[in-house]
Amino acid sequence: MGQKIHPRGLRLGYIQDWQSRWFSPKKMPELIREDFEIRAMVTERFHLASVSWVDIERAGAYLKVSIHTARPGIVIGRKGTDIENLKKDVEKLTGRKVFINVSEIKVPEMDPRLVGQSIAQQLEKRISFKRAIKRGMERTMASGALGIKVMASGRLGGAEIARREWFRKGRVPLQTISADIDYGLTEANTTMGKIGIKVWIFKKLFFAKTPRELREQLIKMEAENPTEIKVMDESAQVRREAQPGA
Repeated sequence: MGQKIHPRGLRLGYIQDWQSRWFSPKKMPELIREDFEIRAMVTERFHLASVSWVDIERAGAYLKVSIHTARPGIVIGRKGTDIENLKKDVEKLTGRKVFINVSEIKVPEMDPRLVGQSIAQQLEKRISFKRAIKRGMERTMASGALGIKVMASGRLGGAEIARREWFRKGRVPLQTISADIDYGLTEANTTMGKIGIKVWIFKKLFFAKTPRELREQLIKMEAENPTEIKVMDESAQVRREAQPGA
């Protein structure tokens, strides 16, 4: 089989950014362990809050934690008690001054981790995996995605032998670096065992435009600034006539 590359790792530094932003060669193993424990703490404590991912940024003795969730009210808690308790626990764990920021995910259907969590919750309620996956894919495509791919593996439908099945709608160009593809992995704990769910969502394409899009952009520019377009055309014609052999 071919070697699989993480879609986010392939695009880091090009169109996507790191979820941990700090640099410390001497304490790297220790800080990586801290990041893992912080994310595990947030995931365990707010497992019903639809937490997608956690950004961690370090600057000297300060630590900034950004929690991206579809339900910020559950994370913050009544009068901010839950977020304050989390802040105290993280400060006790790291020994640093901690700032916690809660960011709301406006469109949960466009986040692969939240889509996977939704499918996993349906599988745990013994809903058919095909129905749950197709329902999630339809919602994602209706939200404006260019493509989605979902793969489920395990004892699907309570079968004796584990298998893997995948479904796709639209385009999912995994090898195109300019394609903004987000990836998420979740697990459903069913009575028959764990079922892994992988979700790829193709959101948009950077840097590349089709001839049709270029024509539409040119028409829009002509409608907004007809004089400027005319001057550009005349200057280009003058340059062509000035070239030798023209």
